[in-house]
Amino acid sequence: MPSGEVQTRGNGGLAPGLYFIATPIGAARDITLHALDLLRSADVLAAEDTRSLRHLMEIHGVSLAGRPLLAYHDHNGAAMRPKILRAIEEGRSVVYASEAGTPLVADPGYQLARSVIEAGFALHSAPGPSAVLTALTLSGLPSDRFLFAGFAPNTRGARRNWLAEFKPIPATLVFYESPKRIREMLGDCVQVFGGERQAALCRELTKRFEEVRRGSLSEISQSLAEAPVKGEIVLVIDRAHAVEIGEEELEARLREVMAQASLRDAVDEVVAQTGLPRRKVYQAALALEKEQ
Repeated sequence: MPSGEVQTRGNGGLAPGLYFIATPIGAARDITLHALDLLRSADVLAAEDTRSLRHLMEIHGVSLAGRPLLAYHDHNGAAMRPKILRAIEEGRSVVYASEAGTPLVADPGYQLARSVIEAGFALHSAPGPSAVLTALTLSGLPSDRFLFAGFAPNTRGARRNWLAEFKPIPATLVFYESPKRIREMLGDCVQVFGGERQAALCRELTKRFEEVRRGSLSEISQSLAEAPVKGEIVLVIDRAHAVEIGEEELEARLREVMAQASLRDAVDEVVAQTGLPRRKVYQAALALEKEQ
């Protein structure tokens, strides 16, 4: 049987195993027919948020029909995994649904998937809605190569150090963020990536108040000061693009910045401005410093 193909029992029910389903990130009608079939057929249902899944099933006329509905989230994963594995071992099919979007993308499904694989049980996935891919599609930024980084650390110092790790990566960057922290996050992105780096702030995707703000990091940051945002946010940031400049212009930029900042900070700023290799800018800065 081809890998990934859903196997059914002779009576039409699902074969034993774990089935991941993607759920809508906003519009309830975005759920797939495949996911609804799995919800109707599974012996056991598990969800990151059981209330959200119940509501989704009610909207689409899927009855629980007395089947177990288990809560599986970050706080009870260690206790619930053995119960789910036991159900599969007993020959039952289990469907797991994220609160919204695709399982394993910023949700607790990873350890469950690993446990099922290590136990030798079947693992299947019904693809569907994803805030990451929706935001990437709407951003207008390059999609040939991208990196999903999830949520940033809470504190400023940790966040800036964390962002610096992504700065040289030649791919479009995708982050999740809360409305309470988005202004601080954008301010740190300006400092780390440079204010001219292109970006898109996407919020409330597929919902009534969906909005996408496109422009440079500085422009988007300024827009938040004028018009704050609410709702779930995906921040998409373009990769660095090298600026074609000669040695004289590089030296001029360094002189200007070094007059007001340390060598290290000056190098960081010019690298952010130009996208040039840090080693090249650092060596030019060292040469200028020796001349002084």
